[in-house]
Amino acid sequence: MNEILIKNGFSIWCDFVERDFLNHEFKTLIAEGKILGATSNPSIFASAFKTSPIYRDQIHSLQNKSAKEIYETLAIEDIKTAAVALRSLWEKNKDDGYISIEIDPLYCDNAKESIEEGKRLFESISEPNVMIKVPATSAGYEVMEELLAQNISINATLIFSPSQATKCLESFKNARNRGGVGKSVISVFVSRLDRYIDSSLPAHLQGKLGINNAKMIYNLIEDFGDKQTRTLFASTGVKGDTLSPSYYVDSLLLPHSINTAPLETIKAYFSNNDVELKDSQIDFESFVQSLENIDLQKIYDTLLSDGLKAFKDSFTDLLAVLKK
Repeated sequence: MNEILIKNGFSIWCDFVERDFLNHEFKTLIAEGKILGATSNPSIFASAFKTSPIYRDQIHSLQNKSAKEIYETLAIEDIKTAAVALRSLWEKNKDDGYISIEIDPLYCDNAKESIEEGKRLFESISEPNVMIKVPATSAGYEVMEELLAQNISINATLIFSPSQATKCLESFKNARNRGGVGKSVISVFVSRLDRYIDSSLPAHLQGKLGINNAKMIYNLIEDFGDKQTRTLFASTGVKGDTLSPSYYVDSLLLPHSINTAPLETIKAYFSNNDVELKDSQIDFESFVQSLENIDLQKIYDTLLSDGLKAFKDSFTDLLAVLKK
């Protein structure tokens, strides 16, 4: 990672977890200074557990347990491996060196169950540089506050709208007023907005909504003034060939922020190696007006609903596979 970017608080985290990767290439990327943290989600684990043969024997040996217990055994081992590998980065700079694990997505509307699971996962992994990932739902804001108040670092996820980001910031503020000192990130999803809307836009406006929306929310977060919270740009992989593979990284090289990206996106960024900090200023209202007849709140609501459903479906499918 370029020193200019690091000094300005920009980091790249890896949005991928799989056991063989964690034991080999992951450590190389850390040693080379290319990644400063990592994230996971139910879909990533579902893909890893179903497709990687490295898990097969362990899954077979755990068939006396429930599907949820099998999942947690595998996930906790992988998250702990990642946390240990990242620990030296965390000890050097408490803003980085984290790995995230998400609470059961089926609990997204149940604050009590989510809080209990978040605490249990954090205690089971037993590494200080772990963030508990919580979706930004009505129940989720309560979960974020309670866990952060207990000094558990938080990754607030599935943020599409400024109102979601504001509610996350308010939850974090309440937690800090209660003595919470953990770190927090607000995961703003980027490319999904473009994939949702680009087919209905003229070519010169395609690939713009995700970036401009992300910058607008980033500015809101920075203006709030919570130095313990950084914007994390998520959903930054490119599908198709109309945009450069590292487009959503290159366009969001902003101070005091993180970009968590898939492996192929990270590799594309370092082959391009854009190190110029970008300007976050954007007249978002004028931009939205240029899109004509776009119901932005409806897009936000749809993408949040779709994201929650995708994580629930992946998790449900995974649990069924683990007991076969």
